[in-house]
Amino acid sequence: CMNHMFPASYAWGNFSVLAMGIWAIAQRDSLDAIMMFLTGLLLTVLTDIIHISVFYPPNNYLTDVKRFSIGMAIFSLLLKPVSCYLVYRMYRERGGE
Repeated sequence: CMNHMFPASYAWGNFSVLAMGIWAIAQRDSLDAIMMFLTGLLLTVLTDIIHISVFYPPNNYLTDVKRFSIGMAIFSLLLKPVSCYLVYRMYRERGGE
């Protein structure tokens, strides 16, 4: 998000999922909050793959800042399945089916 290489939808999607995560943590007894957070995480995995593959710059225009931004986006994408697993465990602990 710091280099404006990706469109605004990338930032909006990830920040809205972050807000849902804060909501899910704040309301410990709500199954809806944790389910929406898990659904949002799974959806952003798909949209992150699309954003990275479509908006990856050519080698000629790859500066250090762009390389760092892409690296952090890929790192975030690699950590999301782990986050999904942990959120699913929280869902099961709260009484989800």
